[in-house]
Amino acid sequence: MTTYVIVAVLLFGCLMVVTESLTKINKAAVAIFVGTVGWMLYITNGASFVVSQHPEQFASFLNGASSTDYNVMEFIARHIFIRHVGQAAEIVLFLLSTMTIVEILSSNGCFDFISHLLRTRNSRHMLWILTGVTFFLSANLDNLTTTVMMLTIMNKMVPDMRSRMIFGVAIVIAANGGGALTVIGDPSGLLLWNQGAVTPTNYTLSMAIPCMVACALPVWWLGRALPPHVGIQWQAMPYRGDDTRLNSWQRVVMLFVGIGGLWFIPTFHSITHLSPFLGSLCVLALLWIVNEVMNRGLMNSNLVVQRGVPSAMQYGVMQMMLFVVGVMLAVGVVQETGAVDWFISQSRLYINDPWLMGIAAVPVSAVLDNFATLMAFFTLSPGALPDDSYWVSIAYASAVGGSLLPIGSVSGIALMKMERMPMAWFIKNVFVKVLVGIVVGFLVLRFLTF
Repeated sequence: MTTYVIVAVLLFGCLMVVTESLTKINKAAVAIFVGTVGWMLYITNGASFVVSQHPEQFASFLNGASSTDYNVMEFIARHIFIRHVGQAAEIVLFLLSTMTIVEILSSNGCFDFISHLLRTRNSRHMLWILTGVTFFLSANLDNLTTTVMMLTIMNKMVPDMRSRMIFGVAIVIAANGGGALTVIGDPSGLLLWNQGAVTPTNYTLSMAIPCMVACALPVWWLGRALPPHVGIQWQAMPYRGDDTRLNSWQRVVMLFVGIGGLWFIPTFHSITHLSPFLGSLCVLALLWIVNEVMNRGLMNSNLVVQRGVPSAMQYGVMQMMLFVVGVMLAVGVVQETGAVDWFISQSRLYINDPWLMGIAAVPVSAVLDNFATLMAFFTLSPGALPDDSYWVSIAYASAVGGSLLPIGSVSGIALMKMERMPMAWFIKNVFVKVLVGIVVGFLVLRFLTF
């Protein structure tokens, strides 16, 4: 009976996440609530779950002692619950360190070159520059951070609201597609990598062309709705005298240390077999030291306290981290009840094709969330081998499927909030274009991995 209640709580949480735009209840709060309530319900009937799911480990834990309620709770806390917390903590620590790296680079003006690249009145040229830069940055940084940064730059330069929405949609599509290109570009890829489902090189080689196709096709289509020229508000480069004293070459060095360090993380993991978050923390520490050495005069003054992180990025980053924790705890508790194993055995009687599972993940990702979708489909094939077509299929589907609707990813939600974009406008002007790109990209993926 407890299993049914836990599953019902999870399904209710999924419904609340899907209807976030209607209920106005933050999906991160819902995920945390479902995760915590699920584990509280689990421990109330912990003895039966432990005996059915972990009999040998529990017997070893008792070491001949009699089973009591206290022993059961201790076993759950030390050997079951902490494992799921550790998996969530690995991803959150990686996100925290990479987003801090981005903030250090941004505060030192290392991304000011983007504004220079956008100095054109040709709307199509600007669209492709925005898309290309976003795609590249998102593959190396987090897609939410990349989206907020690019939307902020674009918003200050383009006064026309309709043009801003088209540019903003292209940014979200590129961020979601670019984030799926590497294992460090999105929490979904990071999850697969942490769990040993994929290897970085094979993952990127499999995803590169399909992600580019799924991004380029709708962006080209969107570009046809833009006027030949777009009005631009030329923005002066931000005055950096009170927050950094770096010249152009010093900024290039810091950008090389930050981005180059992120590229080295897969190599670090393959050499040491330690969690990727440790590599990202090492890169953060190195960049931090370089930052303090280059800004020694600033660090010795009180001007450093004047640096501020944009509130939109602060709130979005915290929301995404809490959402990841909540989803992983919620899915983890359902796994521990045995409900997932039962569902797998039943589903394999009807569907046992990885590509059909990938197709099914697209609409789910459009209304749920790309990370939550991948987490759900990840649990449905625990026996798949590393770099199996199943992992590539659901990774692609969950990532690009999140672009079908703005509620399907944190990047899309950021766009809706920053540009006040109506859902009806997105469905009318964007949905079909993104769907065509997803389908063509999926066919390319299927051909390449045949």
